[in-house]
Amino acid sequence: MAVTLNEDTVAAEAVSAGVNRQRLMTTASNKNTSVLLDRITLAAGAVHALHIAAGNLAWFQVLDGAATLTHAGGTLKLTTAHVAFVPPGFNGTLKSRDGAALLFAEVPDAARFDATFTTSPPQMRIVDWTQEPVLDSAHDARKRIYMVTPKLFGTKAIKGEMIIYPAGTQAANHHHEGAEHFMYVLTGAGTAWANEQPFAVRKGDLIWYADRERHYLRSDDAAEMRFVEFFVPGVFKTTWAPGASVCTWTPTGRNIGGGAAAREISHHRSDAGTPQDV
Repeated sequence: MAVTLNEDTVAAEAVSAGVNRQRLMTTASNKNTSVLLDRITLAAGAVHALHIAAGNLAWFQVLDGAATLTHAGGTLKLTTAHVAFVPPGFNGTLKSRDGAALLFAEVPDAARFDATFTTSPPQMRIVDWTQEPVLDSAHDARKRIYMVTPKLFGTKAIKGEMIIYPAGTQAANHHHEGAEHFMYVLTGAGTAWANEQPFAVRKGDLIWYADRERHYLRSDDAAEMRFVEFFVPGVFKTTWAPGASVCTWTPTGRNIGGGAAAREISHHRSDAGTPQDV
């Protein structure tokens, strides 16, 4: 059955001066997870050290505020538009002038999910999701933006995207074969289903689905719901419930602000496996 919780229910622990961590998902809280998830908050002026063990991969998304990432390759300013992929053995620091919150994920022993991980480890990469191409669903009003893909980040161990549900939008029942995945609700509220059992979801909720667990969501009628979802590994098959419309995503060529997207990707169906051009 799906694992779900809200960040408000998870106690914060001090990591260093001005830095707190909420352990949203651990192997102790979910023995079946391959992903460790934290919500990290930095007070104004705080500095957080990032150390990724050899063999692990990690990524983080800025949820609130802004931060500066400093590492051997230079300094990068990150905002809520950015997803940062940090490869195995990475060392660096995050500093926030006015405060920030991050969703941080780590996959231990990532070579389990990518045979080339050890011999050809992925490199650091920052993606500005607001410049990535938006795809429209052919059967409903949903929108998809790819953020972490094998093509973008050079590993098949993970895949991630942002999904936008306008008010009153519902997807079809389906499951994924060959990957577990989690969703983190950024805005709005709605209802999620796991093996046809409904439960309410809201901003700050984490929802984890096991491999082959049937699921779908519906946003409330009052407002848009937006969430990020990540899959481990990043290559899998999606199977739709009998009678459900197979989701087909059509690239718009535009970014979320309506301008020209940073790159082009092709039209594809969600039951055709992980597309290679994203």
